[in-house]
Amino acid sequence: MREFTVGKNDAGQRLDRWLGKTIPLLPGPLAQKYIRLKRVKVGGKGAKRDYRLQEGDLLQLYINDEFFDAPTEDNAFLSVFTPQLDIVYEDENLILCNKRPGLLCHPDQGEYVSTLITHIQAYLYQKKEWSPRRENAFAPALCNRIDRNTGGIVIAAKNAETLRVMNQKIQDREIEKFYLCVVAGTPKPERGRLENFLLKDEAKKQVSVHPRPIPGGRSAVTEYRTLASAGGLSLVECRLVTGRTHQIRAQMAHAGHPLLGDGKYGDGRLNRRYGRTMQCLWSYKLVFSFTTPAGPLEPLNGRSWTVRDVDFVEEYFPGAAEFL
Repeated sequence: MREFTVGKNDAGQRLDRWLGKTIPLLPGPLAQKYIRLKRVKVGGKGAKRDYRLQEGDLLQLYINDEFFDAPTEDNAFLSVFTPQLDIVYEDENLILCNKRPGLLCHPDQGEYVSTLITHIQAYLYQKKEWSPRRENAFAPALCNRIDRNTGGIVIAAKNAETLRVMNQKIQDREIEKFYLCVVAGTPKPERGRLENFLLKDEAKKQVSVHPRPIPGGRSAVTEYRTLASAGGLSLVECRLVTGRTHQIRAQMAHAGHPLLGDGKYGDGRLNRRYGRTMQCLWSYKLVFSFTTPAGPLEPLNGRSWTVRDVDFVEEYFPGAAEFL
């Protein structure tokens, strides 16, 4: 329990608004609930949310200590009252989440709360599967990431052993990742392999494609097959052999088939014609193909997960989802 005495500058404020300013990590709905449950007392008695504070009022707050911490990337999950997650699979070690386009995987300088990892941490905290005060060093973490405007499956580890094993499996290419995308034109041949080198420009947050090795460049390999073509567009499945930044987007554009909606590597006129502001790209399928021991994850070997409800597939190629 913590006590506060209302000073001159806080007098006249509504109780619920004072709570929001004083304890920014406490979600609004939870603050209202605590007021109703009389866990917020004025002068030793419960008060209504619209009570106007008076100078000298003694406030007693029966609220968990962690809500009083200063807002940071590490505790942003406390601000998430209702986690928004599309869970494809979950067990005691990991969660597979279908991330929606527009959502960040990790916090950045401008956004702490509205991120996938923040919602995952809030979800596990509220289920009492994880507590930062109990775990000390470990926090649930993402094993892979996808671009903000790309949708699809992201792997989250619930414990340190899973994070270590999964990161190694990804590095050793024992997890197959399949993407769906809509591109301009029809790739020729309709099935093939893109192999080149990508050089990242950190300042522009963009990569360039090169046919031969280049200092600082990294090899990139993508296998693709065309699933359907109509109206000058094609639905293409890509399998990542390597996993480089913007790999599919840059390689397909370099091959003459930019992704619809891609504002960085795409065709502006085509994007405007279709009204697309985010790239049509979705990490829709994962296959766990372990060739070395996987410890606690061994039961998952040989299994796969597929997201069939991909908005742009139904929009541009109705009925194609049944063949995925």
